[in-house]
Amino acid sequence: MLQQTQVATVIDYYNRWMQKWPTLQALAEASLEEVNELWAGLGYYSRGKRLQEAARKVVSELAGQMPRTAEDLQKLLPGVGRYTAGAIASISYGQATGVVDGNVIRVLCRLRCIGADSSSPPVIDRLWAMANALVDRSRPGDFNQALMELGATVCTPKAPLCGECPVKQHCRARLRVEKELALASRKLLGKLPVVPDVEDCGVGGCPLCPPAAELWDSSLGVTNFPRKAAKKQPRVEQTATCVLERRGRRGALEYLIVQRPSSGLLAGLWEFPSVPLAPGLQQEQQREVLVDHLQAWAGQPVAAGSLRFIGEVVHVFSHIHQTYVVYSLSLDGDVTLDLASSPSRWVTEEEFRASAVSTAMKKVLRACERQRGEESGPATGSKRKRGAKPGAAGSTRPGTQLSLRTFLRAPNPP
Repeated sequence: MLQQTQVATVIDYYNRWMQKWPTLQALAEASLEEVNELWAGLGYYSRGKRLQEAARKVVSELAGQMPRTAEDLQKLLPGVGRYTAGAIASISYGQATGVVDGNVIRVLCRLRCIGADSSSPPVIDRLWAMANALVDRSRPGDFNQALMELGATVCTPKAPLCGECPVKQHCRARLRVEKELALASRKLLGKLPVVPDVEDCGVGGCPLCPPAAELWDSSLGVTNFPRKAAKKQPRVEQTATCVLERRGRRGALEYLIVQRPSSGLLAGLWEFPSVPLAPGLQQEQQREVLVDHLQAWAGQPVAAGSLRFIGEVVHVFSHIHQTYVVYSLSLDGDVTLDLASSPSRWVTEEEFRASAVSTAMKKVLRACERQRGEESGPATGSKRKRGAKPGAAGSTRPGTQLSLRTFLRAPNPP
């Protein structure tokens, strides 16, 4: 869960997960649908799927015994990479092996003034070599957690607390800042610049130094390190989405949701009927594309004019800038749907929110509810505040990075 996700976001998910599946055996017996439902909103959904696959493999093929070394963890369990394997092996089993995550990359790049692209193979290999050399052989788990904690709370991406850093006397980035300040002072006073330090590596083809074309930015200080390659812009996509509504047997409003394919983006999650749109389509053309897609679900002709335009909902995935062009369509309660093309079901709003649906689809439903509320006037009755999660009262403000001690602390009793 902590892969590419902050501790503060993970805590509630972790506690609910451990309460529902406290053992590998319990997780192995769960369905993928249950896993996706609990994971919904955490993002990078393949992590949950692979976690369950790993539990099933441990139970069915490894006699219920977890691999105990970083090498075996990475080799035998799906979804376990080099960092996860090192963390488990050192923290749980005491193996003297290092870990390299985003926090550790930042700390080591600043300690050693590594200015090349921190995601490049030469830099990554050097960082792993450093982590393995530095790890405390007697307390590898504590050391690795301390190193990650140092990056999360002191050696932060912006505004690092250099004065409080316990290893500041070893930090070459801090020394570089001091040298740059001294050089600037000499220039200001008209004095000749100092002779470059023979240990300063800034020439030639060093794979760890910043390119000669990238000048030192004095306003950044130690945050000149680490340096990353220019981030690739997410590709832009458009999708037409229709919120199909009907009144259920008890008069409650119900929505049709369909299941996505078992592989690819948001694999196995549920969504409103949706279809990708080719670039450059006008609104009427978009309607026609969506109408053609809806024919299979409605089991009868659907007129483009019967679709009500709701608006556009934007959601940015890690690599996709997705715009959902949202429509709604109300069906009579006695309409029989052709549900053979894909798994689908009618759900109430409460059932929808409990299902394995993505954050993007929750945004789509909110847009529909918002327009319905604007058309009918102020809504009555109580409603959960937008963005609030069950059990969120008294929880940590989202986005706040916490310590591992806080993360591993048992939840407060209700």
